[in-house]
Amino acid sequence: MTRTTDTPAIVLIAGHWLGGWAWDEVLHHLNAAEDLRTVALTLPGLDDSDPERASRTLDDQVAAILDVFSRLGVSKDQPATLVAHSGANFPVSLVLDRHPELVHRVVWVDSGPVADGSVFAPDLPDEVTELPLPPFEVIGQQASLEGLSDAALERFRARAVPMPGPVVRQRAALTNDARREVATTLVCCSIPSTQVRELAAAGHPMFAEVANLARLDVVDLPTGHWPMWSRPGDLAELIRSAAAQTD
Repeated sequence: MTRTTDTPAIVLIAGHWLGGWAWDEVLHHLNAAEDLRTVALTLPGLDDSDPERASRTLDDQVAAILDVFSRLGVSKDQPATLVAHSGANFPVSLVLDRHPELVHRVVWVDSGPVADGSVFAPDLPDEVTELPLPPFEVIGQQASLEGLSDAALERFRARAVPMPGPVVRQRAALTNDARREVATTLVCCSIPSTQVRELAAAGHPMFAEVANLARLDVVDLPTGHWPMWSRPGDLAELIRSAAAQTD
C-alpha cells in the first residue's frame, strides 16, 4: 500500500559493504524533525540474512529503491530526496536515468554520478562471487578514514557485508539526459570542492559527470569518506537543508 503525504520523503543509501544501519546516527538527528519522512535502505546483496544475496544485481538494487519510493507515495507531484554515499552512486545513477521525475534532489555524499558505461570492477573474474571488505590499511590508501573512532572501525568490520560480484561487474547503461537536470547537492568530504571542480573540468573519469550537471550546489564537509560516522549531526543538517530546497 502506498502512502501519500505532504511530508517530504528522504531515502538514504550507503556505499559498499554497508546497509541501512550505517545511517543510524544521522537518522537520530533527522528524526528529530517531525516534518520529514526518512528511510535508510539496505540494498539487495547487502542483507546478510538473504541466502541469495551474492547473486543480486544493480537492477535488483534499482528495483528496491523504486519499491521504497512506491511505499512512501513518491510520485512526480511528490518526488523524494535521494541521498547516495560512495558506491551507492551506481544504482542511484540508474534510478535518475530511468525515473528522474521521481527525484526532487539527489545528494551525493563524498560521491557523484557515474557516466554511461561505468563499471566498478571491470576486471573482476566471473568466478569471484563477492568482494569482502579489505583490510583498513588497504582502504585507507583509497579513501580517507579521518574522523573514525576505533569503535566505528570495529562496527564497520563486524557489520560489513561482502559486495555481490554481479553488482560490481555490471555496466551502468545510461541513456536519459534528463538525469542531469535533477537538482543536485554535492557534499565534499575527503576531497575539497575546489579540487572536485578542477577534476570535473579536466574530465577525470571519477568526476566527469559533475561537469554535465545543470543544477548543482556544492558543499564542503571536511572529514573522511564516512561522514555519517565522523560528522553525523552536520551531515544530517546538510541533508535536511537540501531536502527543503525548492528551486
